[in-house]
Amino acid sequence: MSQSPGADGAHRADAHPDPARQSTGQLIGELPELVTRLVRDEVRLAQAEVKGKAKKLGVGAGLFGGAGLVALLGLNALITAAILGLANVLPGYLAAIIIAVVLFLVAGVLALLGKKDVQDAKPPLPTDTLESVKTDLAAVKGSATR
Repeated sequence: MSQSPGADGAHRADAHPDPARQSTGQLIGELPELVTRLVRDEVRLAQAEVKGKAKKLGVGAGLFGGAGLVALLGLNALITAAILGLANVLPGYLAAIIIAVVLFLVAGVLALLGKKDVQDAKPPLPTDTLESVKTDLAAVKGSATR
């Protein structure tokens, strides 16, 4: 167990005694510290949740950007295919069309992945933490009325 020095130089244990062995007065005396610790932990949890959702939103936006770039390359390939087809009336344009179709398929997959990541990040609120806080408040209110 780690110990930290108190104001008078004495050491105290960081662990709390068993609540079942404490008096009501001791439990009420510890309540402000416990509530402060609970609020601090919930804030840390909310920060972690928002950070995770923001990261997922960033990845989804990056995938959408990649899909746009690949779609532009596909459009370039289609334009090249049209030019080759009109200029030569040769089978060379078929290769360009095949490449364009493949690029559009890749763009479609990237767009679907990006859409999924963006939807998973909605709403950008720490919903899990908010539910946890509501549960904690209900528990504190329930024990206070006893």
